[in-house]
Amino acid sequence: MKTDIKIAQNTELKPIADIAERLNLESEDWEPYGHTKAKLSDALLNKLHDKPDGKVILVTSINPTPAGEGKSTVTVGLGQALHRIDKKAIIALREPSLGPVMGMKGGAAGGGFSQVLPMEDINLHFTGDLHAITTANNALSAMIDNHIYRGNTLNIDLRRIEWKRVMDINDRALRQIVVGLGGPLRGVPREDGFNITVASEIMAILCLATSLEDLKARIADIVIGYTYNEKPVTVKDLKVEGALTLLLKDAMKPNLVQTTENTPAIIHGGPFANIAHGCNSLMATKTAAKLSDYVVTEAGFGADLGAEKFLDIKSRAGKVDTDAVVIVATVRALKMHGGAGRDDLKSENMEALKSGMGNLEKHIETIEMFGLPFVVAINQFPTDTKAETDFIKTWCESKNIDVALTDVWANGGKGGTELAEKVVEKADASEGHLNYVYDLNDSLESKIRKIAQAVYGADDIELSQTAKKQLAFYEQQGWGKLPVCMAKTQYSLSDDPALLGRPKHFTVTIRELRPSIGAGFIVVLTGNMMTMPGLPEKPAALNMDVDQDGKVIGLF
Repeated sequence: MKTDIKIAQNTELKPIADIAERLNLESEDWEPYGHTKAKLSDALLNKLHDKPDGKVILVTSINPTPAGEGKSTVTVGLGQALHRIDKKAIIALREPSLGPVMGMKGGAAGGGFSQVLPMEDINLHFTGDLHAITTANNALSAMIDNHIYRGNTLNIDLRRIEWKRVMDINDRALRQIVVGLGGPLRGVPREDGFNITVASEIMAILCLATSLEDLKARIADIVIGYTYNEKPVTVKDLKVEGALTLLLKDAMKPNLVQTTENTPAIIHGGPFANIAHGCNSLMATKTAAKLSDYVVTEAGFGADLGAEKFLDIKSRAGKVDTDAVVIVATVRALKMHGGAGRDDLKSENMEALKSGMGNLEKHIETIEMFGLPFVVAINQFPTDTKAETDFIKTWCESKNIDVALTDVWANGGKGGTELAEKVVEKADASEGHLNYVYDLNDSLESKIRKIAQAVYGADDIELSQTAKKQLAFYEQQGWGKLPVCMAKTQYSLSDDPALLGRPKHFTVTIRELRPSIGAGFIVVLTGNMMTMPGLPEKPAALNMDVDQDGKVIGLF
């Protein structure tokens, strides 16, 4: 069986000009980044303003195993399948982070014969967007420390600086550091730390901004910390919003690529869904909707994380109508949720599968609560048995739930045509009505509680003393009407990664909150969530190499 990278390297790609021509783009609408990648003009969306929007299809999933369940693969495969049934479709994805690429989970370019290409570029440096975000983030950190070193006229309290440095690699050693050591010429000592780039507020802002002007205004609103009188200090106070926007002017442009079947794909932005809002950029989704009849996009991890944030945060911010949802489920993840060990997921285990169905059931209930039509997609793995996949299909059909078996990893779009036909039927009949989990006029505490109870199935929330003080302070600052962005483990519906299946009678612990005022939401950290991951015992990087001709080896 060929690896993902072998399949990718053996695929004949069309020149990116051919993909642009298929979308009826003119020369001023895009600029090439090599032969197979392009940046779309930031003026394109305004140019397309009067065109009708295509149907938006959101792909989500159950709670995954640590290896992931192929949600990106199904997203790409569904886009290819739509083309096979003569529908004009574009895939809209997030950009991968080098953290999981070099760590454990892998990339976000799909897999098998349902990949976005060139996968080596996309999974590594691509067009440099994440590096630009890293640079802008750390430029702000440098400006903060320079301001303090030069006299601190803004009276910034060194103990209450919210802004952290970032890098796009998992590195637990950088979670808490001290900067400014070495004497008077080295700066002012203070505690600091690193987040991973995809958790940066600048990443979230880039993904929610609709223009360069909006980007600059949002950056200006970033709260970097507080004065000794507890007054928020913003980027606007430091007068560097223009410089930071300048660093992001090219990163703001969505990226155009293609799939293994030459289906157009727009890839832009990459916030994680467990520690950020987990959706690709509004610019990418909206542009794709103007250029096609169907947009297939995804939101990170399960419906408890990415989908909830797509619908409660992104849809609100950008007025995006979702017409249908695909809930990806796999036999192996359901068996894990039913008690099977990670080393036993390749063996048939009907008892564990039956016990794990509660996890799928809860995610179905969540999408039903939002009022959206959906289809369950069983993403097949080679180790699945017919008895196992038949059981899931029968379970769904007994509840009048539309379900489709997909084999897009092995067969590309051909393996997803049943899913495509069912999704089109749902999307075409959809009225685009959406029920939010909470009202923006609810208090922050009420919003958090509603998500925990309605989406996770918790009995209640438990606020730490720190969280209680922050809630009162944030409400006092006038931030109480903002959406909330939950930072929670992806492996469980609860805040405990070991609590699998459909847990009952649990409480979600709210540890602390962080303001992302430029992005337009409040980040809520639950349990033991970290915004800088660590590497596993055997990082995926150990398998990677490059030969003397520059050919990539071991990248999945």
